[in-house]
Amino acid sequence: MDNIDYGILDMLRQNSRAGYGDIGDRVGLSASAVKRRVDRLVADGVIRAFTIQVDPAVDGMATEAYVELFCRGTVAPEELRRILSQVPEVVDAATVTGSADAVVHIRSRDIPSLEDALERVRIAPSVDHTRSAIVLSRLIHRSYD
Repeated sequence: MDNIDYGILDMLRQNSRAGYGDIGDRVGLSASAVKRRVDRLVADGVIRAFTIQVDPAVDGMATEAYVELFCRGTVAPEELRRILSQVPEVVDAATVTGSADAVVHIRSRDIPSLEDALERVRIAPSVDHTRSAIVLSRLIHRSYD
């Protein structure tokens, strides 16, 4: 990876449909050289997928919350993954440092469906309690996955 590769990645993050010629103009390479680099980045696993991001409101999933998850005793990350993967409204989750054991990002249609998803998380035997914060407005969103 060099600065040109990082420049290519930055452009593709902004617009995964950017043409090789347009990218080449920005990073100082020909379109064919950019294509070879992108092919190498894909082959090396640096670029894992080309995808789209759909506005969650269009999909009917405009209500979102961040939930701190507190467990009883010590719970392995694999157990948390098993519990949370059974709740389709969970769109992201991570174990964290601090008093909570995990932070969970939930998207749902509305407040009642959010409450239902939270209840499905809370009933797991290893979950002691949760603390939720409902998102009012999204200020910045960058995707680095």
